[in-house]
Amino acid sequence: MHEGVVTLFLGGDVMLGRGVDQILPHPGDPALREAYVRDARAYVDLAEAVSGPIPRPVDFRWPWGEALSVLDGAAPDARLVNLETSVTGDGDFAPGKGIHYRMSPANLPCLAAARPDVCALANNHVLDFGPRGLRETLDALAGAGLRTAGAGRDEARAGQPAVVPLRSGGRVLVLSCGMPSSGIPQGWAAAGRRAGVEVVTEPSAAAASALAGRLRQAGRPGDVTVVSVHWGPNWGYDVSRSETGFAHALVDAGVDVVHGHSSHHPRPLEVYRDRLVLYGCGDLVDDYEGIGGHESYRDDLRVLYLVSVEADTGRLAGVRMVPLRARRMRLEHAPAEDGRWLRSVLDGHSREFGVRVGGEPDGTLSLRLP
Repeated sequence: MHEGVVTLFLGGDVMLGRGVDQILPHPGDPALREAYVRDARAYVDLAEAVSGPIPRPVDFRWPWGEALSVLDGAAPDARLVNLETSVTGDGDFAPGKGIHYRMSPANLPCLAAARPDVCALANNHVLDFGPRGLRETLDALAGAGLRTAGAGRDEARAGQPAVVPLRSGGRVLVLSCGMPSSGIPQGWAAAGRRAGVEVVTEPSAAAASALAGRLRQAGRPGDVTVVSVHWGPNWGYDVSRSETGFAHALVDAGVDVVHGHSSHHPRPLEVYRDRLVLYGCGDLVDDYEGIGGHESYRDDLRVLYLVSVEADTGRLAGVRMVPLRARRMRLEHAPAEDGRWLRSVLDGHSREFGVRVGGEPDGTLSLRLP
């Protein structure tokens, strides 16, 4: 932490189930109930077909690849990812869903290798194996010493922010929520004593105010506050008016950073009232390598977001983005031409929000603050 500045690592969707789980030391049951794929190992075959052989089993650090040294060098004060995978060998396939993600609890050291301070769980895969699967997920993460937000054994715990103490004496508070627009079934919402996830049914100013109120209730002066929200479609750069309005309402109510995710590729960024809004961080770790159909979005490119915030005011101090590429189910530094392509796309789609994305000599990207 630089004097007076808190640096956050904000990561997109971490999907350690299905094919990724199968290359780790303790693969779970590979059975799937997808329309075209019935065995998770088929996703490993797809990746190998385009990128070459993947050793099996890999060590727990493999899927993170070169991202780990980047994070160690950046030394962020707090790390936050969206864990979009149930961690269970229990439970039944959730009905009415085309895709189900789970990883073996014995493979949790893979997640721990990235040292996340908070795993956001309010998404459309954490309940893929029903309430029993969710309970085991929560138990496994707690047993590994990993903080969570956005899901719980009852409504109160699902809506409770995670608190990350900092070496400086300050804190980061993270509240996780999701919306039906990301594919979260309404029946997954935690209610009363029913386990589930924190669902925002309507992205209204009132809902934003209620979330920010919970952060204020749990907070104290000097806390940096983050709302991690799973929203919107898998593909496309357009940001809906309701998403923009909800993000602005969160900031108006006192939130410092809006950490959006769900899209499989990065979406635009905005600075509103000196606060950062990430409309979509894109995927970070997954088994999508070799799956065709959306090549124009370059979903093989991934981003590490390093966000610096003034500790005393919550104002944005800077954003550095490190482009990576998924190859053989492992993250590596993106080639220079891919970094330039990503900069051009993010810059073009973020201009309407009044910010520009620039390239740096070391290959990273940065947000040009207004």
